[in-house]
Amino acid sequence: MDKKNGFFITFEGPEGAGKSSQVRMLAEHLTALGMECILTREPGGTPLAEDIRQVVKSHHSSEPVHPETELLLMEAARSQHVHEVILPALAAGKTVICDRFYDSTTAYQGGARNLPLDTINILNSFAAAGRKPDLTFLMDLPPEVGFERIRSRESEGYDRFENENIQFHRTVRQAFIDLAAGEPERVKVIDATADIATISGQIRKIVDEHLR
Repeated sequence: MDKKNGFFITFEGPEGAGKSSQVRMLAEHLTALGMECILTREPGGTPLAEDIRQVVKSHHSSEPVHPETELLLMEAARSQHVHEVILPALAAGKTVICDRFYDSTTAYQGGARNLPLDTINILNSFAAAGRKPDLTFLMDLPPEVGFERIRSRESEGYDRFENENIQFHRTVRQAFIDLAAGEPERVKVIDATADIATISGQIRKIVDEHLR
């Protein structure tokens, strides 16, 4: 790891994959090694980006959110997040661990919404100021399993993405798998059906090897 540029780790995956738990556990591991970690998420990560998150995930009215609008809102939130949080932290030599980043845009808005991937790639790079994650963990599991896991939240209601049909989420999963196959050095696929401790151990091993 180049101390001057920090270490940028992202977690990706379908709904209910357990990303948030693994983000927290990895941060605890790295902190114990003496690394200063910043935990964040997308869409969100700053007050303005969190406001955009609320619109993107929870907008419910007779006026639809068109796929193109959804994409641009995601990129706007990302740009704010990158410039306000991610780049300054990395410049200070910190480790940034982000729950979702632009791979989710490729999978959801590209794969499932069927927007042009060449356009998405340009917007992703622009919003991220050209900064790629150093390491990405794809928490992979069938969407049916993911929704079994989040069923306990049903009383709170699902957000716009969780409300999509099962085929939408199968398409998202396949898009993630295709993305990982194209960038195997960066994107590491983790079987998210395993128990939490096993998954955490696999992730720690990969990160420790990367750091060495």
